[in-house]
Amino acid sequence: MSATRRQVLGGLLTGTGAVGAGIALTGAVTELLTGPAAARLAAGRTGHGPLVPDPAGLLDLPPGFRYRVLSRQGEPMLSGQGPVPGHHDGMAALPGARPGRLWLVRNHENKPDDTPVPVPPVPGLVYDPGATGGCTVLEVARDRAPHGAPPAERVLSERVGLAGTAVNCAGGPTPWGSWLTCEENEDRAGTNGYERDHGFVFEVDPGPGRRTVPEPLTALGRFQHEAVAVDPRTGAVYETEDAFDPPYGLFYRFLPRRPRGGFGSLRAGGELQALRVRGVPDLSAVREPGTVLEHVEWVPVPDPLARRTPVRLQDFGRAGVTRGQKLEGCYWAGNSVYFVSSYARALEGSAADHCGQVWRYDPARRRLTLVVVFGPDTGTDLPGESPDNICLAPGGGLLVCEDGGGAQYVHGLTRHGRVYALARNAQNTGTAERPEYGEFAGVTFAPDGRTMYVNCYEPGTTFAVTGPWRH
Repeated sequence: MSATRRQVLGGLLTGTGAVGAGIALTGAVTELLTGPAAARLAAGRTGHGPLVPDPAGLLDLPPGFRYRVLSRQGEPMLSGQGPVPGHHDGMAALPGARPGRLWLVRNHENKPDDTPVPVPPVPGLVYDPGATGGCTVLEVARDRAPHGAPPAERVLSERVGLAGTAVNCAGGPTPWGSWLTCEENEDRAGTNGYERDHGFVFEVDPGPGRRTVPEPLTALGRFQHEAVAVDPRTGAVYETEDAFDPPYGLFYRFLPRRPRGGFGSLRAGGELQALRVRGVPDLSAVREPGTVLEHVEWVPVPDPLARRTPVRLQDFGRAGVTRGQKLEGCYWAGNSVYFVSSYARALEGSAADHCGQVWRYDPARRRLTLVVVFGPDTGTDLPGESPDNICLAPGGGLLVCEDGGGAQYVHGLTRHGRVYALARNAQNTGTAERPEYGEFAGVTFAPDGRTMYVNCYEPGTTFAVTGPWRH
């Protein structure tokens, strides 16, 4: 693939001269891929081969890979609480209560005008009776298989984890084994049928203790949340804001009062801050992969609850804050947090056009690096449009869920700038003449790295994918 179609990482990171105040170019971002996997890819082994069309018309995978459907929209939940809700979105695989088991916690991005199947309003788990979003929890047994074979996945239970929330898009796991689910919505009570304010983060306990409280973590702010990632060393929570209209969203840091963590610790409060990079008011203006922004500051948010003014419209002083259009995926790996700008369009108010950026912030060095730039002349039939949820694969490398037009993929990306297709959604929700495919979301791995779990947004489907992963 030509550099103009996919400008990424190592092959382009050759400059060392300054390109602006506090900006320099550096070498490849090596923590995306380390160890034996790096050596294999350096020798030219990329990806897992061409995708094979699925006879069942659900999920196309490389040779040697297989999937199992764990859960599907509209089917009865094993708990008897009602049908599986729709709009499968962010998800995490968390260690289970016993060896060989794990919890899958899954968001449902139901909206006031678009709710194919609502999250059942289970008593004791409902925040707002007027909202139809929330989370469900699957307990998955990973049965032992013959030596060298992948584990066999079985769903033991499926139940509601949280209900009565709005537009639960993404979120993120905590180091203490819970799930932070985010509302991509900031409607007030009295609008769109809602009885309470929205735009919050909630904590969901997947375990048998079921300590989930259907009340928001208000100190983390009220805005159009997308995803979060927690620094396991400091407890700092990084948050993205998926704002659709200018001025665009912010990248936030929450410093908790109880940094050691533990379930419910975020209720103790803390300080919410917004990213400011001196001389860079708009992230889309940075074009070259490998660009390092060194003058990173964090500005206190005047009113995290946005009582009168949305957070992104508040007064952050003369220097302002740094913004980005559609800030979405957020993921902690190694010593850094990665986050995504899904796209930027100058005609919509951004400083420049792109079809997606991935950024890395290193808190210890206070450095922000542009890791990946997608497009802008990328076709929708090939990798490279509108990255959304992201995670790091166990053997290294970045996995990206695509949320754009045309065919939808889960892409792998190596540190050498090579892109490969790992999965393609084969579920056509349109017609033969005008096919449509739902986005992928919630890509995550089992703790042992042998199974990938991923959602198809519409029709809501959760897959377990096993195969010859390269570790």
